[in-house]
Amino acid sequence: MSPARLRRAVHESVSGLPRAFWWLWTSTLVNRLGAFVATFMALYLTLDRGYSASYAGLVASLHGLGGVVSSLAGGVMADRLGRRPTLLIAQTATALSVALLGFMTDPVAIAAVAFLVGMASNASRPAVQAMMADIVRPEDRVRAFSLNYWAINLGFAVSSMAAGFIAEFSYLAGFLIEAGMTLACAIVVFAKVPESRPEPTAKQAEADIGLGTVLRDGRFMAVVGLSFLVALVFQQGAVGLPVAMGRAGFSPADYGLAIAVNGILIVVLQIPVTRFIEHRDPRTLLIASSVLAGYGFGLTAFAGSVGVFMLTVCVWTLAEIVNAPTQTGLVVRLSPVHGRGRYQGMYTLSWSVAALVAPLMSGAVIDRLGAAWLWGICAVVGTAAGAGYGLLMRRLPPEQPVPVETERETETGTGAQPGAAEAEVRTA
Repeated sequence: MSPARLRRAVHESVSGLPRAFWWLWTSTLVNRLGAFVATFMALYLTLDRGYSASYAGLVASLHGLGGVVSSLAGGVMADRLGRRPTLLIAQTATALSVALLGFMTDPVAIAAVAFLVGMASNASRPAVQAMMADIVRPEDRVRAFSLNYWAINLGFAVSSMAAGFIAEFSYLAGFLIEAGMTLACAIVVFAKVPESRPEPTAKQAEADIGLGTVLRDGRFMAVVGLSFLVALVFQQGAVGLPVAMGRAGFSPADYGLAIAVNGILIVVLQIPVTRFIEHRDPRTLLIASSVLAGYGFGLTAFAGSVGVFMLTVCVWTLAEIVNAPTQTGLVVRLSPVHGRGRYQGMYTLSWSVAALVAPLMSGAVIDRLGAAWLWGICAVVGTAAGAGYGLLMRRLPPEQPVPVETERETETGTGAQPGAAEAEVRTA
């Protein structure tokens, strides 16, 4: 591709999005650039503090359990308090709890604060997704969610590399740097991101949406169930794959080399692939990505070298690139405007629960049946999820438009960088 075509492609990928989106995107990137603790927590507990691997696993599970609890709580807060207050509360609480965790020495205190960190850090996700749905036009939402996902993975790739160097210098420095960068995210939100929650009409106010409403929405809950199945498959890249490679005689460095392909491909391909898929049928994309994910992991059963493992990672990473923004866009499409926080919270819950179940599932299957059975199950689960999407996504409802003021901002702003638009987001 020529430099001129490349510049044009980049411009088309980032143009037309409102200024508030780019400040929210910047907050996401800064947050992920500082995500050191999750990377070195196990090493910190076992090598620096001298605790057992079982205790480190318990702390990781409590951190995940905190995320499960706050998935729904964060969604309710986003609808009741507003997106912006929820983000400020969650990010400030994350900064304080992460800093506190660095000073804890008692094992019970470490476990308790790790649970609080999990709660605080996950509470912001429904608010971020709901806010993006509020401020971005329907035709641009897949692109916006894709850019946000790209920022998450770019930040994580950089922070993962930096975490090793920071840990060699001081684990406490890692905790404090993450706390400082998370606090910087809160400052960005406070200074630059306006509230976007649409005020309900009189009719909508009468039909109050609670968690019970979400649970009774059969079609949406079926999508949440399918999301859980897909998440269960994708989680195996972090939990099943390293165990299976270790059992097959490969070293941790071999696993690191194979899984690095995932992050590299997402950073390189997320934006160009999104340009290809953003106006295509979401039903077809979700069916294809679910099946591709299942069989991408299924092919791992035939891997006998690091090179083949890397090829299988390429297959399911492509599925991940397609699935993530399309799935989030579908959740927005099925959510009532004044209930987006709760709906996004329930969707986030599916991934949080999958993160808890996946390690138990992979460990039990590998120990009792062998790794080949795990990869076969992944293929079956991915196929079942694809079939489910095919059945559920017939006659989708039309997408909800953004408020008039937000659309006016989008039209006046170039979206190329924060501060490009002339007006702040103001909702009626």
